[in-house]
Amino acid sequence: MRRLLLATALFAAAPAFADQRFEATLAGHAILPAATFVAPPQGAPPGFAVSGRFTGAGNLRNEQVGSAPGDTGAMHGRRPTGLSLPFQGQPVQGFSGIAPVRGEPGAWWVLTDNGFGNRRNSHDALLMFHKVRPDFATGQVAILQTIFLSDPNRVVPFHITTDPSPTRFLTGADFDLESIQPMPDGSFWIGEEFGPYLVHVDAQGRVLRVVETMMDGQPLRSPDHPAQAVPASPTAGVPHRVRRSGGYEGMAASPDGSRLYAMLEQPIFAPNSDQPEGQFLRILEFDTSRAAWTGRVLRYRLEAGATAIGDFNMIDDRRALVIERDNGEGDPGLACAQGTQSTAERPCFPLPARFKRIYLIDLGATDAEGFVRKIGHIDLMAIRDSEGLARHRGDLPANAPRDRFTFPFFTIEDVAMVDADHIIVANDNNLPFSAGRHLTRADDNEFILLRVPELLRAR
Repeated sequence: MRRLLLATALFAAAPAFADQRFEATLAGHAILPAATFVAPPQGAPPGFAVSGRFTGAGNLRNEQVGSAPGDTGAMHGRRPTGLSLPFQGQPVQGFSGIAPVRGEPGAWWVLTDNGFGNRRNSHDALLMFHKVRPDFATGQVAILQTIFLSDPNRVVPFHITTDPSPTRFLTGADFDLESIQPMPDGSFWIGEEFGPYLVHVDAQGRVLRVVETMMDGQPLRSPDHPAQAVPASPTAGVPHRVRRSGGYEGMAASPDGSRLYAMLEQPIFAPNSDQPEGQFLRILEFDTSRAAWTGRVLRYRLEAGATAIGDFNMIDDRRALVIERDNGEGDPGLACAQGTQSTAERPCFPLPARFKRIYLIDLGATDAEGFVRKIGHIDLMAIRDSEGLARHRGDLPANAPRDRFTFPFFTIEDVAMVDADHIIVANDNNLPFSAGRHLTRADDNEFILLRVPELLRAR
């Protein structure tokens, strides 16, 4: 059995933190429109034909389809996105994880994010993943299969939204799915953020087990863990070390599937503190045959300007790709001027995208503190498009180079190797709350094929 060569290939010397930049060339661009919906599955309880009913102020129920315009939120200037809630149907929406379909070249498993952004507003969002096929020749994306998650055997140890129903489909109020790995036996391991947990499901999406996160012999929990409760005292806190929306955004698998490497999205808090333990992320190793944590914990150092990672996938038995990003969206050339705000008459990007990179790292080269080595990166804000393959480029300043293509999204959460020369990258469009490609239009689900031979050959 091939296993990641961590135990025998550790580097005791100081790591080479300086990495080199490699060029990325656009080789294809395919788009699934933002307003893409599926019907709830047969056997789902009543109420799931409409979704997004609890996304307004106070999470109060709103049954009137299309009555509440979506916008980008305060951080991004409350720019309108042109789509309104609630929705008729279940949104396919943003993808928070990607993995190749075994034996079907060109087909990918993609994981729909948990719903509408948090636990409180996603009770009517069903959890699902899809088999898709981007066609880079036509620019279309075909949805080949949709698998809804369910718990008919009552494996989930806490109350779920559909608890009394016989089918027990899972919702975005139960788990926040962020990473997916198919196993050789046809099952899937999914990393999520509310616990954070690892969730094991079979080929039909039925839960097989739910695994609590353990680090240094202690449970590692977020404020949304189901065991947490609001204290009766207004001055008391809820003890946790994982940030809200800071769970397993990326989860890589060894080539033989024997190990998972679950990476937390953001730095965790120092013990008994509201401050981060450092500008780095934890990577926890998991043994899939035993369904247990091994106790090995690695560290990933974030660059200055980065706030989180978006995805994490192996390309061989020790090297991996990691999306590292800031919280910005939109082209910097259309940034709001100092002291001004985005308005309907003069929209602008108050927090434009600046740091959107994909790193190649070596898990087999760690220093004495457990930091993995960064080999090199590509810049998703400076992709070459010499052949004009971009389907659209969005809102750009008048002087933007015509041969430059950017991926200026708030959350870019999908990266995987396609072959020896290419990788695939996709965004989570946070439907209908993100507008990074255009100033006032909801982001589509975009897939890009990038030619990066020098990056993939680097060691």
